[in-house]
Amino acid sequence: MFMRFFTELREAKVPVTLKEYLMLMEALDKVVIDRSVEDFYFLSRSALVKDEKNLDKFDQVFSHVFKGLEKVEGAGTADIPAEWLRKISEKFLTEEEKAQIEAMGGFDKLMEALAERLKEQKERHEGGNKMIGTGGTSPFGANGYHPEGVRIGQDKGRHGKAVKVWDKREFKNLDDAVELGTRNIKVALRRLRKWVRDGAADELDLPGTIKGTAEKGYLDIQLRPERRNKISVLIFFDIGGSMDSHIKVCEELFSAARSEFKNMEFYYFHNCLYESAWKDNRRRHTEKLNTWDILHKYSSDYKVIFVGDATMSPYEITYPGGSVEHWNEEAGAIWMDRVAQIYEHVVWLNPTAERHWDYTPSIEVMKQLVNERMFPLTIEGLDKAMRELAR
Repeated sequence: MFMRFFTELREAKVPVTLKEYLMLMEALDKVVIDRSVEDFYFLSRSALVKDEKNLDKFDQVFSHVFKGLEKVEGAGTADIPAEWLRKISEKFLTEEEKAQIEAMGGFDKLMEALAERLKEQKERHEGGNKMIGTGGTSPFGANGYHPEGVRIGQDKGRHGKAVKVWDKREFKNLDDAVELGTRNIKVALRRLRKWVRDGAADELDLPGTIKGTAEKGYLDIQLRPERRNKISVLIFFDIGGSMDSHIKVCEELFSAARSEFKNMEFYYFHNCLYESAWKDNRRRHTEKLNTWDILHKYSSDYKVIFVGDATMSPYEITYPGGSVEHWNEEAGAIWMDRVAQIYEHVVWLNPTAERHWDYTPSIEVMKQLVNERMFPLTIEGLDKAMRELAR
């Protein structure tokens, strides 16, 4: 069974190595966990899963391979006959009846009570309020009601009240296609780094201190500048209109970028970059900044990131006067081309799901203007974008 578990993980594209599998077998031989499925789940997940994006695939394989092996801790080895657990009836209780049902005092007492019921019960029960069965008010069984119960032999919950559900996967999906959280964004952004030691020498140089002390025969404390990430980043955020539905993920990206990049500058634009941008959305009509000044201010070694859904009329990109807010003397495509001519490393992050891109002509136009370097704002997409900028 364990070998089958290993092979099915490989078939599900979870990158598990033979070394990791042997490490798991060694841990089992040394009895580092109790003999329970739940403990084995956590042990095997720790040993075999290296990236959180594979957790969901691991959970699915684990559930498939070890289905039916769960047991109630503290209940001995008593088996629950399958015929007791068939869905014989559905009992719908009134609100008054539900209000009369008292909780049994928490999870521990619930488990103790379940162990006692398993010892006492000798036959199937239906519709009762004590023993394990179906359609009743007992805290154990299926297709009934209890505000604090254990579901046994039922493929899905009905009231969402169970304290423990044996057949339920407890871990939400994590995959490459999910939208980002601040923590995941920070992890992805860290791929874009260039470490240098710069500034005042205020950090202890331990290797240098040891070497100097050994050479001179007395304590020779040496200091060195702090190691810093010297990557410079210029970010343009599309704001307003269709981007309103992506505010949360853009805020998370902005927060993570400010934390990860010490030398980061940002500006706002709407739909497409034109002759001006701004720093404060509350004053964007009175304090606009000339785009030429921005492009001349930051050197060509800056990494440029555009964040926007690129969803607009294609005329807003390709024609003078195409902007929906003002009369632009030059087409947005000209300004995008100027950015590409000045900065070697430019990417576009699109919060719209990639599967929808083909249905929006303006997205295809913008992809061409950034030399196909448009990436979805997901874990995988951000990772690819940072690799592109790090070239």
